Amino acid sequence: MASTVSVLTRNRSFRRLVCAQLVVFGADWFVMVPLLVLLPALTGSGVWGALVLAVDTGILALLLPYTGTVADRFDRRKVMMVANAAALVGAMLLLGVRSADTAWLALVGIGVIAVAKAFYSPAAQAALPNVLDLDELAAGNAVAGSAWGTMTIVGSSLGGLLSAVVGPYACFWVAGLGLVVAAGLTAVIRRPLQAPRDETGPRQRTAAAIREALVYIGHRPRVLALVTVKSAVGLGNGVLTVFPLLAGVYGVGALGTGLLFAVRGAGALVGPILMRRVLTRRSWLLTGLAWSMALYGLAYLGTSMVGWFPLVLLLVFVAHFAGGSNWVMSNYALQGEVPDRLRGRVFATDMMLATLAISVSQLAVASVVDLVDERVVLAGCGLVTVVYAVGWRIATRGLSLSDPVPEPQPTPVGR
Repeated sequence: MASTVSVLTRNRSFRRLVCAQLVVFGADWFVMVPLLVLLPALTGSGVWGALVLAVDTGILALLLPYTGTVADRFDRRKVMMVANAAALVGAMLLLGVRSADTAWLALVGIGVIAVAKAFYSPAAQAALPNVLDLDELAAGNAVAGSAWGTMTIVGSSLGGLLSAVVGPYACFWVAGLGLVVAAGLTAVIRRPLQAPRDETGPRQRTAAAIREALVYIGHRPRVLALVTVKSAVGLGNGVLTVFPLLAGVYGVGALGTGLLFAVRGAGALVGPILMRRVLTRRSWLLTGLAWSMALYGLAYLGTSMVGWFPLVLLLVFVAHFAGGSNWVMSNYALQGEVPDRLRGRVFATDMMLATLAISVSQLAVASVVDLVDERVVLAGCGLVTVVYAVGWRIATRGLSLSDPVPEPQPTPVGR
């Protein structure tokens, strides 16, 4: 088995793909954290921030069934680069958010970025196994799974700091520059990002392609279990709306908001790396997924009960250590279950269910955020996740991931 260090140093294609994802994730947080601080300051309400988060995840959920078929049909490299260019346009639109009267531009800009992410995410995730050898899959997934957490730390903490020092608009410019860099990195990946396709037969229609993936998922209980597991953390994700308000309660402002997002990212970074040993033991995965969901919910229940900001940061770290572990374990398990020709659509369905859960959670929080104490919101989100985790484990108790997978996975050649 390759180590996390060796897979980065030896495999240039993988390194470039991960670096491109790091830049994209960082740009996303350089946009989101300053915007979540800016909107309450301009409008005097927490609703706009909740709506921004709901638009971000809601558009993702609506588009992913289609964009997954794009990731399976077309050149994933080109899809990712065009998505970077579209996200750049969305980031530039945010420069127009200057008052309560122009707050609606935040929804438009984030909407454009969300469309771009809907195309980028399934293409990048489906491409990952194609730039890795079989002995690199566990280490590569640990590294890729920690990429989001890494840039949540960097993007959210630096975004919060830079927003406090020079304002949010400088952050939007930095995000735009990062998206240009990401497109350049993707352009120089040497390995093909998908297996060869049969171009001689008629091309499958979009509706038929989506239906094929849904039938595939529905007839395979292990795959169905794996594409529903992220929804637990998603249903608890409304807590993000409360972060700027919680920072205000403790008197730590934009810097505190950045710290909350940063420790969230730190947990999501450390979790996948420490869970690498679990990835090599498929028989542990379902139990690990159930425990990670439950720990996320319990940590936020604890956050609602404490009154010291450093302890809040610690519990947020624990929650997202669990959430990051949950994400990488389910992704790794799906990569071993699903053939390349269906992988984009199955991962798109996986992300669609997760983002729908996030949207539901954020819209629910948006409806009460100005009426209910922040601690009640935190407790409610944590409790929902714990209940989902228990129900999911009961429903999947008869399944095992240790049996062989019927479809062989292709081994890419060349670097």
